[in-house]
Amino acid sequence: MNQKTKNLTLSAILIALATVLAVISNILPIRLPYGGSVTLASMVPIILIGILCGTKWGLLSGVVYGVIQMLFGFYPAPTQTLFDNILVVLLDYILAFGVLGLSDVFFCLTGKKVYSVAFSAFAVTTLRYICHILSGVIIWSVYKEAEQTALAYSLIYNGSYMIPEIILSTAVTALLFPLIQKQKAR
Repeated sequence: MNQKTKNLTLSAILIALATVLAVISNILPIRLPYGGSVTLASMVPIILIGILCGTKWGLLSGVVYGVIQMLFGFYPAPTQTLFDNILVVLLDYILAFGVLGLSDVFFCLTGKKVYSVAFSAFAVTTLRYICHILSGVIIWSVYKEAEQTALAYSLIYNGSYMIPEIILSTAVTALLFPLIQKQKAR
């Protein structure tokens, strides 16, 4: 089997796993009113694609996963303008999940050690958080309290689910280092 076929197969399996982990989490009653929830490490499979298959496959898989997430629970912009809805699609789905595929970039920068996978997971999940912060400031801040700034609202709202997601994804990815190391050696 050639490398392209292996990457395609692995990516499909891991995108499916990420989707199942997210769907299982969506059944739980802990969901925020305008999107966002703590999942069962659903970002980890996409992070693994980036590390195991490379940045190109990781980015593509992240975007595909973002589209799947959008299909399972799109939250339209509160203003209902076409431009705001396009921004929601880009910031909350395409870019937010696409950046998870950059995991190989951060993994290679830090020497391919156990702390490398942890740093990689931390970096890409933090990039996802930043995408949601931008979306919150630009679009979703209409829901903020009168005395609250748009940035404070977005940091708090998105942080309520992204900070636990960052911690969980970083820890799970670090625990998978022996598997990653074994697969990278092949």
